[in-house]
Amino acid sequence: MTIDAALIGQLALLGLATGFLAGLLGIGGGMLMVPFITLILGQRGVGADLAVKMAIATSMATIVFTAISSVRAHHRRGAVRWPLVRQLAPGIVAGSLLASLGVFALLKGSWLALVFAGFVGFSATQMFLDRKPAPTRQLPGPGGLFAAGGAIGFLSGLVGAGGGFISVPFMTWCNVSIHNAVATSAALGFPIALANAAGYAVSGQAVAGLPPGTLGYLWLPALAVIASASVLTAPLGARAAHALPVARLKRVFAVVLYLLAGYMLWKGLRG
Repeated sequence: MTIDAALIGQLALLGLATGFLAGLLGIGGGMLMVPFITLILGQRGVGADLAVKMAIATSMATIVFTAISSVRAHHRRGAVRWPLVRQLAPGIVAGSLLASLGVFALLKGSWLALVFAGFVGFSATQMFLDRKPAPTRQLPGPGGLFAAGGAIGFLSGLVGAGGGFISVPFMTWCNVSIHNAVATSAALGFPIALANAAGYAVSGQAVAGLPPGTLGYLWLPALAVIASASVLTAPLGARAAHALPVARLKRVFAVVLYLLAGYMLWKGLRG
């Protein structure tokens, strides 16, 4: 696969957009990256099944870098709830490894596309409705947080997203303020991405037909370009999250997510 100026430009624009959204909404950017990387790979001759898997894996790996940049900006504002990060992280790592080392390699790319479409549609609905939690609801105890972390890590590993599409609604449902939930979700993106990226790199080692420049399912040229661009805009998104009407922006972004979910649903059914 030729790495030309047009491809680098496409990946750089994608990185700039996803970095900003990662900082703004705490979503990691995967919900935007996966459909576009799938499209780019398909245009360059990679089979549909493999393209979906490579897109999910590469998207997740870029979140390692986006999360670091985004969480630094949120931390400077004192918005990250670090005790909650420490309580959720063990379950997240366990769930992530289960998904990326086992289930991901066993499922067909078309099934993963359908799973992605379902969860992006769910996330868009949550954003659009902006439901308010019961005022008396609180975070669960250690066991409940481990289970919640496991679910976040596992589902993130299947769809290549940083977990914000589950963790932000979960935390706000438990009466964590939206700004704290977004910031804490950004911090959770790092263990999610690191554990899943390692799993994708290992589980894809024996896969036939991978294009040049891959490490397992990870597409390294895309990882380098998107990560370099996304770290530039993630702090800008984090700054905007504290200054803009996030609830209104979430509704606008929900419409975009519905369109992307529709595209991945089409890819899954077609596959």
